[in-house]
Amino acid sequence: MSDTPQPADVDPRLLELLVCPLTKGPLRYDRTAQELVSERARLAYPIRDGIPIMLIDEARHLDDPTHEATG
Repeated sequence: MSDTPQPADVDPRLLELLVCPLTKGPLRYDRTAQELVSERARLAYPIRDGIPIMLIDEARHLDDPTHEATG
């Protein structure tokens, strides 16, 4: 038995409705990083406890060299 917590899945119906708040474009779900990625905005919105945090100020810039992009 592993003590490592498993990422909480996001409801697929919710993912179909969400768009990037900046571009209004589509988002890609990165389950490993627990992020919703907007390729157009070059932002990754975090998912915490299964809840997408759709605030631009909370998003990670994909061009940030201190973070590796996954997917």
